[in-house]
Amino acid sequence: MMKNQSTPHAEAHKSNRGNWLRAAVLGVNDGIVSTSSIMLGVLAANGSSSAILTAGFAGLSAGALSMAAGEYVSVSSQRDSEIADIEIERRSLHENPAEELEELTQIYVKRGLDHKLAQQVAKQLHDHDALSAHARDEIGFDHEDLANPLQASIASASAFSLGAAVPIVAALLFKGTAGEYAIIISSLVALTISGAVGAYIGGGNKFVAAGRVLVGGGAAMAVTAVIGHFVGSVV
Repeated sequence: MMKNQSTPHAEAHKSNRGNWLRAAVLGVNDGIVSTSSIMLGVLAANGSSSAILTAGFAGLSAGALSMAAGEYVSVSSQRDSEIADIEIERRSLHENPAEELEELTQIYVKRGLDHKLAQQVAKQLHDHDALSAHARDEIGFDHEDLANPLQASIASASAFSLGAAVPIVAALLFKGTAGEYAIIISSLVALTISGAVGAYIGGGNKFVAAGRVLVGGGAAMAVTAVIGHFVGSVV
């Protein structure tokens, strides 16, 4: 008996996760690295346990608010640009419909369709939803799914806070020399896990990603600790 050749073949692509995955991984890693580095810098400068925890909470608060504000401003600018492009395209479609149809036709020709077929496709899409077709194929985004500044700012602040909580919890649970090791080990472990999870979600190599994040974050922590030690010796 022959198999049914018309069975749909579903492929789970992962590149569409790029934007939110980038923001989440960046937020968590930044929270871990910056907060643990600040705490280790204060610790290396012979800071007390209360000073180290104060530095940690200050780093969490400042970093989360900075991430939220920065992401909101950045994504707001992106959204403004998208809206402006849509309005330009909407006006052009109203004033120059024939030219816009030919422009869309040429886009499909460049993608490999012969002119006649490209013209048919462009005409059908124009008749269905011209603005959507031009936003997607000419500008490169869905005009009904614009960037969301508030969502981006909340996600970034939350991700940063999650990462920053790791060295703070370690410092709360352990004091003295044990606390120093706890901050370092917990932060490095968290960075490794973060890199591996990000690669898993995005479909990349987990070991390469984990190693990349571990080396970069570890180097930042080490440099900050050295600076803190020298500053503490001088001041």
